[in-house]
Amino acid sequence: MMNRVATASLMRSINRSAIMELIREHSPIARSQIARELHMSLPTVMRIVDELADEDLVRPYGLSESTGGRPPSLIEFNGEAYAVIGVDLGGTKLFGTVADLLGRIQYELYVPHENGNGPDEHLNHLCSSIEALLDAPRPSGQRIRGIGIGAPGIVSTPEGVVVWAPSLGWRDLPLQDILSDRFDMPVFVENDVNLAALGEWGFGAGRGCRDLVSIALGTGIGAGIIANGALYRGHNLAAGEVGYLLPGIEFLGRRYDQFGALESLASGTGVAERACQILKREGKPIPPDGLSSQDVFDAARLGESWAQQVVNETVDYLSLAVAGISALLNPEVIVLGGGMAGSADLLIEPILRRLNGAVPFLPRLVASPLERRAAAMGAIMLVLNATTEYFVVKRLP
Repeated sequence: MMNRVATASLMRSINRSAIMELIREHSPIARSQIARELHMSLPTVMRIVDELADEDLVRPYGLSESTGGRPPSLIEFNGEAYAVIGVDLGGTKLFGTVADLLGRIQYELYVPHENGNGPDEHLNHLCSSIEALLDAPRPSGQRIRGIGIGAPGIVSTPEGVVVWAPSLGWRDLPLQDILSDRFDMPVFVENDVNLAALGEWGFGAGRGCRDLVSIALGTGIGAGIIANGALYRGHNLAAGEVGYLLPGIEFLGRRYDQFGALESLASGTGVAERACQILKREGKPIPPDGLSSQDVFDAARLGESWAQQVVNETVDYLSLAVAGISALLNPEVIVLGGGMAGSADLLIEPILRRLNGAVPFLPRLVASPLERRAAAMGAIMLVLNATTEYFVVKRLP
């Protein structure tokens, strides 16, 4: 008896998830169309739609055009009814948003981390930022559905424990429980790059895709993987650590404790360091404050030979990474995000030229349209999915 009850509850949740996803992606839509596309009975669809309407997640839209007989009534996703607090805890900054379920940002803040802050100061800074976001003005009647946090490190899910975030000094921090108790609302914690992948899947370059990889090119290099509409985390929660890919046999037999082989060369940090090495070797001056990767890309656009050399090498290294990801995962799209994505004009086309014919199926390679907001947009998907008994459903043809 218990097994039958559990099975019925699971099927109801799966059906609810499939209906919710279809309405969100294809509003306005008729109940009869939902039943046809998801191969469900109309009474099942009507019952679940009524439940979603009771939660204000869907609302009536009007009537569709008649093709003879009584025109069917339409429903739409009611993304204005709720807001989500999204926080991207980067290694050097905090970026937070208040956005409705349609991804429309109503308020945002951007605050650099203070140098010298310890683990407790970082936690207090996060809490005060969330309080500021909660106090931000919102449309009348709009409710907060939850808080989504992207942490720069290894996160154990669904418990929301930050196993290790070196830039913040957090180890085995039960962040989800701490914030849930403090703010008395649903809180969900995910790795920041995974959250950015969710953002691209829900609102960005990967909308409508079932398989995508979002690569963050910043201080380091990491990737979030969406496989068949769900985050793929791997056995040790380390799937997507593409910064540790080896770009050549000369990198075998070495130990990489801080940066991986690829990110030591092709991350923002790696690009700047290689540029400084070339300038020093050629006896050219290095700015007193050092170089950033943006400085290198800007110099390459101006025709500086040393910078063009660094950029060409960076394209080589990233091409190897894209080739490996493409051959192994066969995603529909690979999204370049992070700070270096602002120089995608010097990366994407050269990468595609190098890989033309080198792998069986080359995915679309695009720069993130969400830019620094990707993880905050991912918080919307994270909270919405987690608070609606969400299950990933592979639709039938």
